[in-house]
Amino acid sequence: MQDRSLSRRTVLASATVVAASATGAVGVTTTPAVAHQHENRDKRDSRDSRDRRLKKIISRMSTEAKIGQLFVPYFYGTSATSPSQFDQDRNLRELGVRTVAELIAKYHIGGVIYFSGWANNIQDPRQIADLTNGVQRASLALPTPIPSLISIDQEHGANVRIGSGATQLPGAMALGAGRSLSDARTAGRISGAELAALGIHQNFAPVADVNVNPANPIINIRSFGADAREVGRMVAAQVTGYQHAGVVACAKHFPGHGDTAQDSHTGLPVITHTREEWDRIDAPPFRAAIAAGVDSIMTAHLQVPALDPSNEPATLSPRILQGVLRDELGFEGVIVTDALNMQGVRTKYGDDRVPVLALKAGADQLLFPPNIDVAYHGVLAAVRSGEITEDRLDESVLRILRVKDKVGLLSGSPYVSPKEVDRVVGARRHRIAAARIAERTTTLLVNEDEALPLGRRQRKLLVVGASPAFPTDATRTTVPELAQAFDELGYSTTHLATGREPDAAKIDEAVAAAQGRDAVVVTTDNVGAASAQRTLVSRLLATGVPVVHLAVRNPYDIAHLGDVPASLVSYCWTEVELRAAARVIAGRVEPRGKLPVPVQRADDPARILFRSGHGLSYDD
Repeated sequence: MQDRSLSRRTVLASATVVAASATGAVGVTTTPAVAHQHENRDKRDSRDSRDRRLKKIISRMSTEAKIGQLFVPYFYGTSATSPSQFDQDRNLRELGVRTVAELIAKYHIGGVIYFSGWANNIQDPRQIADLTNGVQRASLALPTPIPSLISIDQEHGANVRIGSGATQLPGAMALGAGRSLSDARTAGRISGAELAALGIHQNFAPVADVNVNPANPIINIRSFGADAREVGRMVAAQVTGYQHAGVVACAKHFPGHGDTAQDSHTGLPVITHTREEWDRIDAPPFRAAIAAGVDSIMTAHLQVPALDPSNEPATLSPRILQGVLRDELGFEGVIVTDALNMQGVRTKYGDDRVPVLALKAGADQLLFPPNIDVAYHGVLAAVRSGEITEDRLDESVLRILRVKDKVGLLSGSPYVSPKEVDRVVGARRHRIAAARIAERTTTLLVNEDEALPLGRRQRKLLVVGASPAFPTDATRTTVPELAQAFDELGYSTTHLATGREPDAAKIDEAVAAAQGRDAVVVTTDNVGAASAQRTLVSRLLATGVPVVHLAVRNPYDIAHLGDVPASLVSYCWTEVELRAAARVIAGRVEPRGKLPVPVQRADDPARILFRSGHGLSYDD
């Protein structure tokens, strides 16, 4: 198909929303039923008008441009046009171009995803804004000048991409412990407002998986909890918060990744739930997200025989995506694949066929292909051969343009203002709200003989234990940051990071450091049956110095630690959660969190140590 060049003005003029108003005759009474019919008709007319505008844009696009709209690739570098030479070399080696601007031009790309760390896309808010504007300039320089839908995984908690300068909020399981729909909605709104200010209009959050398997290696604290109804309520609240802030929310990972002990990054997990169990456990949060108007849903790379006996990965299964998600659940928005570089979706087919099969199954956005050239030309070959029809291609492009239109990318400037970035991102009011939310999530599991809060004479503290690095800043680690939080509360604190697997010498050093202290705060991170962290806690208890245990990740740690006099869980180790835990331990605020998952006994998993909903206060 011949590409017809469109000016930026033509596209935006085609996408302008025409507001219609209706007038009623004086003295005419309209019944509620009739008014409801009028309202539905008006909404229908508005959708039809929008789709006619968007279809005009699609009619002017080449096949190549349409295919490009489907892809959401990664890239290296902090700049769209002038990344470091190191990042240019990586882009050239893996993507065949030097910059993301060249990538957009070569493949007519409709969206990109930002990553911190390995991809080096993120340094600080001003830099992100400059990168976004560079991406949009490249998109508007295409023959079909449609702005990019820029995406990110900013779940908060353990899975966060933007650290420095942005507001850090409690993650999903912490919010689940807080059990406040208002807090979940506020967290989504704050995060969404900051992302929108940076020109990032699609966030791959919230996680809608129900974590019923404590051994889950990939979801775990990224889930709101183990109760499907409660998870659904929190998911809906977060969807509302994000989308009211002008960001496309994405419930993930359909049809549910909560009951697996295998990571789909490295293998192809199997969910053994029956259809009845799936309806009861996995489906409710996705139903809730759809009812809340979620704009996109991400697939999971796993097998669910009860939904598709052919055992195709869900991402490539027409029975699951079209049959269940669209036909049964009624989802009309954008279906986005989980990253196509993950092993779970590459076990049966080559990288040229996976995107084709995903589209045939019902997906719209193709996220993170391992080789963009192979994936793009695989889809192009499928369209040219008739395996994928132009009509099918147009369906996905229309869904993607709908969300771009909804967040304002087609009706105004896609560029972001540095002044708006400074005003919104990391705003003081946001940080204060995040701190208050975090304080309502910290959960007190054990408090024997009123060991907490710390007494007035317990001023000399030792903070010791596992010290994972902050999710977005490896230069900051848990133990010294927690010690600093206590110092700022007026304590005299020393600290010693012993790691997740302390050896005998490090444990001896910790025991020696406890001497002369009024209390010890020991952090744990993912304690197992054979973990040396158990020995560390046991030896500290034997010193006779009062010990306070803080699980900085999993609430399940306590099952392996025996009789500790005081135990809390923060569900993550970012600054906002550590400071909240310190304030709870110090008695500055009451512990209010309630376990969103049950904790099983380590010696007998069939028995429950702490039920979901357990959580002490200082009045108990």
